[in-house]
Amino acid sequence: SGLVLVKNPHLDLMEEDILYHLDLGTKTHNLPAMFGDIKFVCVGGSPNRMRAFAQFMHRELGLAGDGEDVADICAGSDRYAMYRAGPVLSISHGMGIPSISIMLHELIKLLHHAKCRDVTIIRIGTSGGLGIEAGSVVITDTAVDSSFQPRFEQVVLDDVVVRSTELDKDLAEELLACSREIPDFPTLIGHTMCTYDFYEGQGRLDGALCSFSNEKKLEYLRRAYDAGVRNIEMESTAFAALCGLCGLKGKSCRFHLL
Repeated sequence: SGLVLVKNPHLDLMEEDILYHLDLGTKTHNLPAMFGDIKFVCVGGSPNRMRAFAQFMHRELGLAGDGEDVADICAGSDRYAMYRAGPVLSISHGMGIPSISIMLHELIKLLHHAKCRDVTIIRIGTSGGLGIEAGSVVITDTAVDSSFQPRFEQVVLDDVVVRSTELDKDLAEELLACSREIPDFPTLIGHTMCTYDFYEGQGRLDGALCSFSNEKKLEYLRRAYDAGVRNIEMESTAFAALCGLCGLKGKSCRFHLL
């Protein structure tokens, strides 16, 4: 039916669902009226970037006004920022798996309560590229962990739950086709590696701790490249797993920065 799914039987027993970190709720807000026509959700780490993206979409869609006064729907919370431009929702998710996971749980429930249908979610932002030209855009086909496996492992109570991280292949090809209209950004499809840390987890030598040599780092990155990895960041496996399980057509697109 295209509806956004929730896979939690306990929600049906709740008198009210409070989306605490978004400053929204099923009793305090009319979520179908506010969000029922949303078709695209774009998420990224920085609140300022997502505000700028919402303003950009406002202009591109030809909406009334200049979009400069776009309102933060989550202004009552200091965790995330949310803006909308017509059918496009723009939300920040912070850095790392824990931060994006909290936001996605509440976003998915929001879209479910609002009775949204056929929603596409795209994660945009920056990443560390691997063997590609600086300024390239990587469209993720599969999110992989630090062992280059397409999986997201999460400890639930005392069980290790493993979930798939496959992303929508048709959407990847569609985005790649769109990229041909913008010659300034080299674009490719590849695997994205998700780590739990910015420094040691991504092979950087300049953190407060470093337990490996430069030679070991380079050998690891060569193996990652040979496994199909073209960029590295800290959210993609959780993003892919949650979106896939809840019926969201999802994709990650990241710029490679030096």
